[in-house]
Amino acid sequence: MNLTQLAAKPQLIKVTLDDADIVSTYGEPLDFYTWDRQPMDVFLKVATSDRQDFGQLVEVMRDLIMDSDGNPVMKDGMILPGKVLVATLTKMVSVLGK
Repeated sequence: MNLTQLAAKPQLIKVTLDDADIVSTYGEPLDFYTWDRQPMDVFLKVATSDRQDFGQLVEVMRDLIMDSDGNPVMKDGMILPGKVLVATLTKMVSVLGK
């Protein structure tokens, strides 16, 4: 197969956080959007991020978590709860690994 057959423009996809902890805390699954393909530098940031450094996690996730229009959710000083950020990072590792 020629690699040009695999090349495509990124598409916005919906990702759902539906693990038991999130649903019990918020009463329902939480949705966010991200690109189905990430630039290599973003992919490497996720892969090499220090899971113990919360500030680094937030910076990595800032470019990955979007609303349905493709706009970053965490902007203008807005931040998600830690539990949601960790769940989002876990889900993104799964999504990016496919």
